[in-house]
Amino acid sequence: MSYNVVLSDFHMVDPEHQRRILGDVAEIHVAELGSEEALVEACRAADADAVVTDINTPVTADALSQLDLSIVARAAVGFDNIDVEAADAHDVVVTNVPSYCTDEVATHSIALLLSCIRATPTYDRAVKAGEWPSTPGRDLHRMDGRTLGFLSFGAIAQRAAELASGFGVEMVVYDPYVDDERLAEFDAERVSVDELYARSDYLLVNAPATPETRGMVDADAFDALDDEAILVNTGRGAVIDEDALVEALREGDIAAAGLDVFESEPLPADSPLRELDNAVLSPHAAWCSVEAKAEVNEQTASDIKRVFEGKEPTARVEPRWD
Repeated sequence: MSYNVVLSDFHMVDPEHQRRILGDVAEIHVAELGSEEALVEACRAADADAVVTDINTPVTADALSQLDLSIVARAAVGFDNIDVEAADAHDVVVTNVPSYCTDEVATHSIALLLSCIRATPTYDRAVKAGEWPSTPGRDLHRMDGRTLGFLSFGAIAQRAAELASGFGVEMVVYDPYVDDERLAEFDAERVSVDELYARSDYLLVNAPATPETRGMVDADAFDALDDEAILVNTGRGAVIDEDALVEALREGDIAAAGLDVFESEPLPADSPLRELDNAVLSPHAAWCSVEAKAEVNEQTASDIKRVFEGKEPTARVEPRWD
């Protein structure tokens, strides 16, 4: 039996890699999605049994009711664009690739943190403009003895903690779901969310976007953080109130922010974050490496093939994952 697979996530998915794995059981159809309507149209045109969707394409209950899919695959960790419960109700398997870029995102988190701590982008811009400043226009501090806080302490945050352990920082964590034994491995202290903001000199955000976390880093959080605090977000943009962040950066309520994720992506051309010298930005690229891209293609295609063969995928998303 021959199946049909619609691919849409072009910056993550390599169609030729997918064909090498699925070519003997499925025909690959490449389509640019981005909306519910485009998803339904492309899947109907291909008579799709599976779709690999990008983060900007909502896979809604209504779309799922109009299609006869066996699997919706996200070639990434996050899947908040997919109505997982509706998929389950329609007997559609949802998969993701939960660990393909753990090391990359953790490394990127620390890179953004260090860039903010040492103001390297500011110095870089100044030197290239013919200047030779001795300071970046704000006070810089050594890391030793500072407190590194984690909002969420999953695999990526834990790897970031390992990477940061040599800098002499103390670690505090707010995560209701991580156990005490795991925290003890990192010599990290469990704290309330209010205490997290009050004590963190550096705050790493790796939380997923859920009803519980959306907008939780808000104006009150920035008021609670020290004026010299640094925020890094490589989790989800929706976790941070972006307007409140811009205000905090402008008014000096925090010293700097390193951001790889945003409320709206790509970041709008008129976003005030683009104009702030104390905001270090990257284009949701923390995942990026040759090895990560190969792994994400391998697992996505392999799980699709497993579902076609009536087998359990290696990374099935449960309907009530949060």
